[in-house]
Amino acid sequence: MGGGLLIAGTTSDAGKSVVTAGICRWLVRRGVKVAPFKGQNMSLNSFVTREGAEIGRAQAMQAQAARVEPTALMNPVLLKPGSDRSSQVVFMGRPVGEMSARGFFGGSGGTATGTALSGGRQQALLEPVLDCLAQLRSTYDAVICEGAGSPAEINLRRTDIVNMGIARAAKLPVVVVGDIDRGGVFASFFGTTALLSPEDQALVAGYVVNKFRGDVTLLEPGIEMLRGLTGRHTYGILPYAHGLGIDEEDGLRVSMRGAVRESVVTPPFGQDVLRVAVCAVPLMSNFTDVDALAAEPGVVVRFVDRPEELTDADLVIVPGTRGTVRALEWLRERGLAAELSRRAAEGRPVLGICGGFQLLGEHIEDDVESKAGTVAGLGLLPVRVRFAAEKTLARPVGEALGERVEGYEIHHGVAQVLGGEAFLDGCRVGSVWGTHWHGSLESDAFRRRFLEQVARDAGRRFTPAPDTSFGVLREEQLDRLGDLIEEHADTDALLRLIEQGPPAGLPFIPPGAP
Repeated sequence: MGGGLLIAGTTSDAGKSVVTAGICRWLVRRGVKVAPFKGQNMSLNSFVTREGAEIGRAQAMQAQAARVEPTALMNPVLLKPGSDRSSQVVFMGRPVGEMSARGFFGGSGGTATGTALSGGRQQALLEPVLDCLAQLRSTYDAVICEGAGSPAEINLRRTDIVNMGIARAAKLPVVVVGDIDRGGVFASFFGTTALLSPEDQALVAGYVVNKFRGDVTLLEPGIEMLRGLTGRHTYGILPYAHGLGIDEEDGLRVSMRGAVRESVVTPPFGQDVLRVAVCAVPLMSNFTDVDALAAEPGVVVRFVDRPEELTDADLVIVPGTRGTVRALEWLRERGLAAELSRRAAEGRPVLGICGGFQLLGEHIEDDVESKAGTVAGLGLLPVRVRFAAEKTLARPVGEALGERVEGYEIHHGVAQVLGGEAFLDGCRVGSVWGTHWHGSLESDAFRRRFLEQVARDAGRRFTPAPDTSFGVLREEQLDRLGDLIEEHADTDALLRLIEQGPPAGLPFIPPGAP
């Protein structure tokens, strides 16, 4: 095919990531060699590839949907927010420095280093990003690209390297996804298109309606009117799908909804349920670590921000964070730190992962991330942490509780473990566990042994299901995405679009029309 397609959205969280993954799974099931691509991502959920590069976790999920190994080419630029105004810039899988939003998008305030970011200008990245896309297109039959936010962010169009900027440079057709569950989807489709320049509009082939509920025949008059107004095709009306459990980019939205996903409640395999509380720390990263727990029958996972919500928890998890010292302050301000110390004294289970592990230690010496100097930790583990300028990016394999474990590491903090029982490059003291390894709970046998130990420490009659495979469940979810495209999209038209590019003669919609 040698083709490509850009999936844009009317807004953030319109469904770009899942539609991209669904198209990848649908194509690979047809025998097409396909790869995902996102020129620039902003997310605290990241992943480490086999070559030791850090990319957005959504692109790793899309690569799995395409049944290919993820690489840095699939997400050459990753922005990891450290505050409302600045982010760490990761280029080709390696951090190159911190930069303010103004500096990155074209003003002053950049402190990032490296040739690609000289002058602190996002536009300087267009050429290397296009080179990554070209390498993928020379290797795969098709490349399905994901946009970011909305292509109608006209204040950022001049420096855009992820939406219409890359679509125009690479001559990619564009399909815009809109979330009808939010309301106003027709206005969003029309307005998004009308705000674009004639050159950009010429690439917008049409639309996909996402999360539709009800009788599709009631929507059809609106689809016809949209075609009359824009001259563009609607490539699919995807129904609302419950319980997808697909990797998200935005940890805040998940933490505030209080549950990992919408799904049918599975009865426990044993006599009791096991309650897991995840502290919703600021700048929470890789919260997907707990998805494997939520997939276990009888395990209830919720995100919390009050000490009383820890009272009935059988296991408390302090997750990773882009701001370890800030998270430590937050735990103390909220009274959660005192509750964690009380739990440890009572022998009740606590697990710290990455930044959550670091803050359980004796002290943190940070002149890199927060530049706060030496800060006292919670003192629950015999660990001292010093932040290094070089980020650790690794895909370790080891053993814990007698079982093989795989994980991945993404951290600046270097831990000096002074005692306790060794545990996945961290340690364990009584019922308090700490590790730098993300993803370890996806190792099925280890997860079962760990939950058995947690249940004993918590006094629960909980038994993990012996046949739960997180990998199998994830494959089933990706197949569901492929089914959504195959069953509810105009797949013949999508194939033509990928193969042939934007249709000729698409009309221009002037702003203010009709």
